[in-house]
Amino acid sequence: VRRFLLPESFGGSIVVVALLSAAVTAAGMKLAGSLSHSEARAVTVAVPPASPDIAGQASVIDGDTIDIHGSRIRFFGIDAPESGQSCTDATGKSYRCGQRAAFALDRKIGAHTVSCDNRDVDRYGRIVAVCLAGGVDLNGWMVQQGWAVAYRRYSSNYVTDEMAAKSAKRGIWAGGFERPEDWRREHSRRAAQAKPARRRKVQSADANRADCDIKGNISYNTGARIYHLPGDRHYDETVITPSRGERWFCSEAEAQAAGWRHAYQ
Repeated sequence: VRRFLLPESFGGSIVVVALLSAAVTAAGMKLAGSLSHSEARAVTVAVPPASPDIAGQASVIDGDTIDIHGSRIRFFGIDAPESGQSCTDATGKSYRCGQRAAFALDRKIGAHTVSCDNRDVDRYGRIVAVCLAGGVDLNGWMVQQGWAVAYRRYSSNYVTDEMAAKSAKRGIWAGGFERPEDWRREHSRRAAQAKPARRRKVQSADANRADCDIKGNISYNTGARIYHLPGDRHYDETVITPSRGERWFCSEAEAQAAGWRHAYQ
């Protein structure tokens, strides 16, 4: 090994690193030249693991979306209930499964740093990625716990996790739910059909009555007839579709007499 003495005025970390790199390369070439072909093939070089594309403290947006340093990240290969989406539990009671999914993800992340490997960018400009926290694949964990489903349109990576969660009746699999993709499609369709006015006049058989604003909704999941009063949590997002048998009522007594019950939330 040759030693190089450099005057301080010439020295510098870049020059030293370059000379050391050249010396190591030369030594490696000399070693490779002295090995047989089979021995040379067995020589490996350790390569440091690749750094994640983005990492930091995450804020949970919903069950499959987080924010890190202002970058919105959508989990690859999974689909969680939307924030406004409701499901039914094992007893048929409605609950906000979208909110529950977000809470589960937030608890899992806790104080861990989240690191994400980017896979794509979706049409909304969000990064699509596989993200880890504490060494756990968050995408897979959400599906395993039953708070998201495998997004088969884009990946089959988490289908096995979904089947396990379904078999164990974990999360949304404990009751009834619409797949998030179907819920979004139907919600968009109904919103597009809704008229701007929130209130409609209803002609009664016995008299002309003033504006009636109680919404008589029929659940897509269970067929349950549920009415929503102004001020109820889901009143504004509920859209009445008469062709499905949904209707407006002028009083709770009228709704109950027709077979509807008040929303639990």
